[in-house]
Amino acid sequence: MNYREFKKGRINVSILGFGAMRFPTLGSDAEIDILKTEKMLDYAIDSGVNYIDTAFPYHNGMSEVFLGEYFEKRKIRNKIFLATKMPVWKVEKKDDFDFYFNIQLNRLKVDFVDFYLLHSLWKGSWEKVKNLGVLDWLIKKKKEGRIRFIGFSFHDKFEIFKEIVDSFDWDFCQIQLNYMDINYQAGEKGLSYAFEKGVQVIIMEPLKGGKLASPPESVLKIFDSFEIKRTPVEWALSFLFNKKEVLTVLSGMSDLNHVIENIEIASKYSVNFLSEKDLKILEKAKDEWLNIKSIDCTNCKYCLPCPYGVNIPKNFEIYNEGVRYNDFKEASYDYEFLKEEERASNCRECGECEEKCPQSLPIRKLLKLVANSFKKLV
Repeated sequence: MNYREFKKGRINVSILGFGAMRFPTLGSDAEIDILKTEKMLDYAIDSGVNYIDTAFPYHNGMSEVFLGEYFEKRKIRNKIFLATKMPVWKVEKKDDFDFYFNIQLNRLKVDFVDFYLLHSLWKGSWEKVKNLGVLDWLIKKKKEGRIRFIGFSFHDKFEIFKEIVDSFDWDFCQIQLNYMDINYQAGEKGLSYAFEKGVQVIIMEPLKGGKLASPPESVLKIFDSFEIKRTPVEWALSFLFNKKEVLTVLSGMSDLNHVIENIEIASKYSVNFLSEKDLKILEKAKDEWLNIKSIDCTNCKYCLPCPYGVNIPKNFEIYNEGVRYNDFKEASYDYEFLKEEERASNCRECGECEEKCPQSLPIRKLLKLVANSFKKLV
């Protein structure tokens, strides 16, 4: 296992972290398969993984409960760095910070959390908890020794990310990044910005929810054409391990074989390991993924502004994401994030956009397709 120094704590963190969101189950999401999960964690920790990331809602609250029992049974609390997160969407008043935090300490059977995050910040949730005094609360808990390091996970635009980073002396943050999402949310721009400000970065969704582990045949051909043979998982993880700004990469492993493969990959790669030729192959693979779409919108934005506020290119982009990865449920989260007037469902069929479109797309018809595709998911 390779490690990187977490400078504010002067500790070494494994470059592969164990995400506790996708444990194997016996049926419902709350029924964690204890035997399989214990074997996975045993193997990971014995192999040097020392960062475990969970959160209040994972496995309907049972992820924290399971980990608490596991730590107590194995007597390994001092061997790992534990991360969990404040469910900011549940917070309505200042007292809720202590309420949820105490529940988490009890579930996890611990007196303190190493890495504590405000979970899934976006503009609205950030403003809410900031106005409720969350930063003073975090400082207090750190002084009390209940939290060692303070951070946040993020899901919004780069401009909001920059605002949050600049607002406090954060120890770390967590963003979504993979070779397909370099311009998504905080993206590579946010990774660099945080690093330059002394905020070390933890990566989530390195395989885009597992989608990059099973690319289409056209993408596989690009990987197979390269002189060095790597699996799709190895290509995706190496892209992140290669970056000096990355502290650790979280993998939501759900099978022992995933653990074995990911640890093997994490033992191979270090900063700047990939060559220019390697990175060009990843760029080709990304371009091939992007060629998989249903609506041939070029994002020229000639159709904007829509007199009713519909963000036509963004709707098409989100729909194409659903087609590309065959996952409209995941794409629906981005659709839901649009303002009501920006959604395809707000189209009034005036036709003004079609007169401006250089691709001559039947925009009104396509917006109906988008609206109907997400109607039952949002």
